[in-house]
Amino acid sequence: MPRPEALFLHGVAVGVMTYGFMSLRTLPMDGWIRAQKGGHFQFLTIQGLAVAWFTMVLSPWLSPLVFMTHSPALRAAKRASLMIALPVTLFASPTFVISAVYWSLLLFFPSLILQRQLPGLSEPSSSSTLPELARIPLNIDFSLHLAPVVTLLADFFFFEKKYTKKQVQIGSPLVVLACGTWYTCWVEYCASYNHTFPYPFLTENPFNIRVGIYTFVSFLAWSCFRLMNALHP
Repeated sequence: MPRPEALFLHGVAVGVMTYGFMSLRTLPMDGWIRAQKGGHFQFLTIQGLAVAWFTMVLSPWLSPLVFMTHSPALRAAKRASLMIALPVTLFASPTFVISAVYWSLLLFFPSLILQRQLPGLSEPSSSSTLPELARIPLNIDFSLHLAPVVTLLADFFFFEKKYTKKQVQIGSPLVVLACGTWYTCWVEYCASYNHTFPYPFLTENPFNIRVGIYTFVSFLAWSCFRLMNALHP
């Protein structure tokens, strides 16, 4: 049967991530983002959050079924959901990489990751300086950018087995390739309508540089997954 500690972790993770997503409605730029093609799901963060949330919701239901039926198919489904989440959250791309890239840029180069406040969403001013960066309150920021990777890593290290050599060598590159290709096509498609990207460092670079960025982040995600799997006891 699933361990009580695991159920507690999954429940807390779902609650915190749900709070983060629902709190997006309280942000000044929420209406502007929702009016764009793709809405909040233009952001890699939100896609990673969705996959992490789904994995945490799915785990408590699949674990008892796996225990009772000893079904290889159900066990494979549970492992696959975690593998996709660890990439689109840890392993194949999003969460671990999202967190690493996001917090590094936020601390050292915030103008590359944060949009500037739009006229009408901040106090009127006659200043000729650029609008301030639109920062997210820390409690929401942690729920969106820190909770998914922390809880997924805890779930992986404490309640799951490490992936096999074959899964790492064959499965993980395919997952990374699929996730990287999906997000590249999606964000470029949204930008073709919005005439801007969700992240300023993409808006400010031409297509060939953006392709290099997508490729590098995908490679970084794959490398991080391999490292985390190697560190698993």
